[in-house]
Amino acid sequence: MKDPLLNGKAGRIDRVEVPAMRFFAIEGQGEPGGAGYAAAVGALYALAYGARFAGKAQGHDEKVGPLEGLWWADDMSVFRAGGDRESWRWRMMIRAPQWLDPDGVEALRETAIAKRRKDKPEVAEALPGVQLWPYAEGLCLQALHVGPYADEGPLIARLHAEASAQGLALTGLHHEIYLSDPGRTAPEKLRTILRQPVAAEA
Repeated sequence: MKDPLLNGKAGRIDRVEVPAMRFFAIEGQGEPGGAGYAAAVGALYALAYGARFAGKAQGHDEKVGPLEGLWWADDMSVFRAGGDRESWRWRMMIRAPQWLDPDGVEALRETAIAKRRKDKPEVAEALPGVQLWPYAEGLCLQALHVGPYADEGPLIARLHAEASAQGLALTGLHHEIYLSDPGRTAPEKLRTILRQPVAAEA
């Protein structure tokens, strides 16, 4: 069954209440697609798929969810066109299965490191940085962007304007949920949920 939080018509701004969730999460800085970013994402998928197969053996059937990212910088102007992408900071995430506990994460991590130490040493090196992280966003505005990541700016601006129009303050980090695989999808067909936590202004 498709997650209703990930449904939406392109460009339409929805008001949603996001429940508390747990994620495999890893934090870093630098250009998306760079070596550090790629290793971090590889480490997330290593644990997420390890959990998928371990859970299936125990009778669980939770599939691996989409990659998600929280984005920020000390100077937010770097996110404008031509900004210094090496200054971008991120926390990349994949939702963790409900049955998994911290001890289970460590067992998965040890297995993943041993498996990738020879063929993907950069991923093995990144794996200790992945944490089981709880995140409760609560009230959010979100919209579905279809197209290249570089073209998200106008829709993000509309999200912020809509928050102001509804008397809501921006309270959390810019959140993106990647519903498409950029390695298999044409840029103009990429589907990305853009989410912004908000709260009633005091």
